[in-house]
Amino acid sequence: MSISDLFDSGFKKRNEDHFAAIVRIAMSDGVINDAEKAFLDRLARNLNVSEHDYKEILKDYKTHPINPPLSFDSRLERLYDLSRMLWADHLEGKDQVKMLRKICIGLGFKSENVKYITDKALKLVHQNIDLDTFTEEMRTMNQ
Repeated sequence: MSISDLFDSGFKKRNEDHFAAIVRIAMSDGVINDAEKAFLDRLARNLNVSEHDYKEILKDYKTHPINPPLSFDSRLERLYDLSRMLWADHLEGKDQVKMLRKICIGLGFKSENVKYITDKALKLVHQNIDLDTFTEEMRTMNQ
């Protein structure tokens, strides 16, 4: 196996784990609605999750670990995806927000800031902003 094969499989595994974390949010109320399904379909394509892997993750999403990204920008990008997942049906449930907070800790955000971070993230996605604006706004939260 070459070095590039190892890198590719590691990258694929991180994408699958990220996708599984988002499926976990979608499944927190026990069902995936049409808006969530459409978002998952788009995200699977963007993350190069195969149809086979997509189905396997849906069946067994809890076995995938939440791998925290090393860079703050990568954490924000994942938070953006997860927050949009919650907003896909324009109604966040208490359990979904609680799950998002747990995943934020898993992504490497400090537990004492998680409520503020998730509240701000959800407020921003309610405004239907893009990733660049989201990242900029989240970066200024400590200033």
